[in-house]
Amino acid sequence: MNFIIAIDGPAASGKTTTAKGVAKKLNITYLDTGAMYRAFAYYVLSNNIDPEDEDSINRIVENVNIELENVDGQIKVLLNKEDISDKIRNETVSQAASKVSTYQKVRKHLVKLQREVGEKYPLVAEGRDIGTVVFPKADLKIFFDCSVEERAKRRYKEYLEKGIDIDIEKLKKEIVERDNRDRSRKNAPLRMAEDAILIDTTNLSKEEQIDIVIQEAKKRKASL
Repeated sequence: MNFIIAIDGPAASGKTTTAKGVAKKLNITYLDTGAMYRAFAYYVLSNNIDPEDEDSINRIVENVNIELENVDGQIKVLLNKEDISDKIRNETVSQAASKVSTYQKVRKHLVKLQREVGEKYPLVAEGRDIGTVVFPKADLKIFFDCSVEERAKRRYKEYLEKGIDIDIEKLKKEIVERDNRDRSRKNAPLRMAEDAILIDTTNLSKEEQIDIVIQEAKKRKASL
């Protein structure tokens, strides 16, 4: 099997930034599983399906094909061949993704697509069940944790950079609600794999997070 790094953790704990940085420095594929769930949620919303309606969603699962394409270092998210990268990074899609990701049939379909990527390329993947469900035999498993306050600050900064004004207290509330959903869901809940390395990113810079993961990866494969 190809060399695989799995990074799990709650929302806004630094997974995406770190995974992208590690992939770039090690010249391996970056697998954004969260973007795949967002893409699925976008399909659901675009077809006027209620994210709470599991039966209706189960009927359309096989209609959804999601691919991640690396274009000049930027990850493009393709939904049935259409680039929707700029359409899935908002709170409406995020909340819908959190909901649809609890459905067993949806998870099974997307995990299959994710494993197909792992069969083709060495990669770093990030999400909430990478080390426990998607790639349980990953060569390196990392679990990020971070305070709610710091995660809200990071998400707030992201929105400001996009020109979106949002109340930081509302963000804190949404993060806590998301954590509760992710940790309590029946199918593949957010939890740390027994053989994962726990890293608290609350007081770490992006560069420090990336360097720590790369150091651990090189301990396992000196040729990286």
